[in-house]
Amino acid sequence: MKTNPDAPVIALRGLKKRYGIGDAEHTVLDGVDLVIEKGEFIAIMGPSGCGKTTLLNILGLLDRADDGDYFLADRSVESLSARRHANIRSEQIGFVFQNFNLVPRLNVIENVALPLIYKGIRKTKRLQLASKILQTFHLSEREYYMPWQLSGGQTQRVAIARALVNSPSIVLADEPTGNLDSKASHVIMEELSDIHKRGNTIIMVTHNPSLTTYASRVITMLDGKIDSDTKTLQPTVKVDTTKKRLDTHAAEAPKEKILRSRRPTKRKTIKKGVSK
Repeated sequence: MKTNPDAPVIALRGLKKRYGIGDAEHTVLDGVDLVIEKGEFIAIMGPSGCGKTTLLNILGLLDRADDGDYFLADRSVESLSARRHANIRSEQIGFVFQNFNLVPRLNVIENVALPLIYKGIRKTKRLQLASKILQTFHLSEREYYMPWQLSGGQTQRVAIARALVNSPSIVLADEPTGNLDSKASHVIMEELSDIHKRGNTIIMVTHNPSLTTYASRVITMLDGKIDSDTKTLQPTVKVDTTKKRLDTHAAEAPKEKILRSRRPTKRKTIKKGVSK
């Protein structure tokens, strides 16, 4: 089905979400109307329980609304099957979670390559693509580290690299600096800002008002509704150049000599939290 190239990347109409039944029923989202244009960097704020994370999960097709309409690039997605939702996620959406969500038994390059499995890409090619994007985040020397051998900032950068490895047009970030100190938080936000400037639409949930300075639009939620919606001085990027950016970085970066997956040897101890 053809879509309108000028349509908003996301449009919500009267979105509602409830949990529980009977007297225990609780309305988390209560008629949310929202339009998001291509290239926006949106920060969603609000007190705990206001519905911002639930909204992000619905936008990312990890959850479904009970009522209302959700259009993704002018295409209704609410009634699609779980399998089709998974396909859309692998093609268009990248996730950055507060708790990183790295698989502890996989090393860095294997974690970053993970989303490519669902696209049917063979292992050697997956590792090549993961290696290239890790270079853009200055993490080549950490490719074969295990998650527990990374600092908090490095772990989140790995998570962002994983979110971008399939060249998504939309990046969803749930409290991306929630577990980091101020210095690491600044690095992560600069990374997200750089991603935005190169064409991605970014939707970020945060409780930290200082992070909204990176956004082109700030939405505040209260009791399951949008309480305020304000444009900032940050520009909205009109052209999506994510794939071009990754291809350019790949051409400029030195070729990796080793692409096969391996784990650090037991004879060499790498201290946790080493920064480069």
